[in-house]
Amino acid sequence: MVLMARPHKADQVRGNSALLLCDEQIVHMDAVRTAREHLPTTDAIASMSALFGALGDPTRLRVVAALAAQELCVCDLAATLGVSQSAVSHQLRLLRSLGLIRPRREGRLVYYSLDDAHVSNLFDQAMEHVNHAGSEGEA
Repeated sequence: MVLMARPHKADQVRGNSALLLCDEQIVHMDAVRTAREHLPTTDAIASMSALFGALGDPTRLRVVAALAAQELCVCDLAATLGVSQSAVSHQLRLLRSLGLIRPRREGRLVYYSLDDAHVSNLFDQAMEHVNHAGSEGEA
C-alpha cells in the first residue's frame, strides 16, 4: 500500500482555478510600476469604497433608480419603493452625506434628485453592465 500526502487545504479550495495561476513566479517590474502609477490615492479609494458601499444596498440603489427617473419627495419615494417614510429618510441621509443626492425645498415639501450627471451615469453604466452580462449568459 502506497501512502500519498494529503493535499494542502489551499490546493483543495483552489480546485480548477489552479489553471489561472502562473507556472513561474516572475514579477514584471515595468507592469507593476505602471499599475502602481495608476492606483488612486488612499483617500480616493476610501471615498470610492464608501460610494460603492452605499450603492451596494438594494434599498439605496432602488432610491437612486427612482430618482434617476425624476425628482421625488419622501412620501413619493416611500410609495414608489413600498417602504416607510422613516426608512426612506434614513437612506436619503446616507446618500446625501456622500453627495449622491441633493434636496430642493418648495414650501413645506422637500424634493430629492440625483446630485449630478455622474450619479446618473454610474447607475446607467451599472444597468448596462447587468443587461450586457445577462444577455451573454443567454447566448
